[in-house]
Amino acid sequence: MAEAKSRSYSRPVFDQQVILQSEQAQRVYEREFRRVVEALYAIDVILRIIGDSQEADSVESMVSEMIAECADEIKNEQARFDKLREDNGITAIPRYTHPGQVQIRIVSPQAAQFAALLQKMDALMVSLDTLWLCGVMGNKQRGNGVYQWQQRLLRLGRRIVDIEKRARVSAARRGKADEVREAAGELSESKESEGLKSKAIDAPVGVGVETIDLEE
Repeated sequence: MAEAKSRSYSRPVFDQQVILQSEQAQRVYEREFRRVVEALYAIDVILRIIGDSQEADSVESMVSEMIAECADEIKNEQARFDKLREDNGITAIPRYTHPGQVQIRIVSPQAAQFAALLQKMDALMVSLDTLWLCGVMGNKQRGNGVYQWQQRLLRLGRRIVDIEKRARVSAARRGKADEVREAAGELSESKESEGLKSKAIDAPVGVGVETIDLEE
């Protein structure tokens, strides 16, 4: 008797197209976004299946607080930059030569929060570059600022991935190894159909457009 083929799990998702203007936001996206989304999916969905609800609640709460803390920091810095722009009568914003338009798939609530955080960081870099180009900030201030915020999001992403790894180990120690592998397999199978794609956006004649390659 032929063995029945397993059917793929039908999950709710949001598909979004996001434009990242700054080089720093694009780097965060390339280096950590996919791993973070996978980790957040595991935290939001898989760990609730394979672990006890109390531990899942604790991990989710920890991650939400980390994301919220970073969002508050960005909000405060954006308010400071907005005040500087207002005080100096700056209304224009720069055009970026190589913006990236990427399509992402939101598979969990916290993945949506991290995607929004990346967009806020990108907007913050635009404000910083505006102040630099208008002479309000010097080269050193600009250099320190872009490095600081790029590293801030990269560190956050790596912490989230590490938390998810430790939670999986904890579940495996409780005899849930098979369920961990099954849940992880379901997520891996979805990567190809849910792969993050990049797409160049139109630019004026003579301006190059560079896509973000996420398959490397």
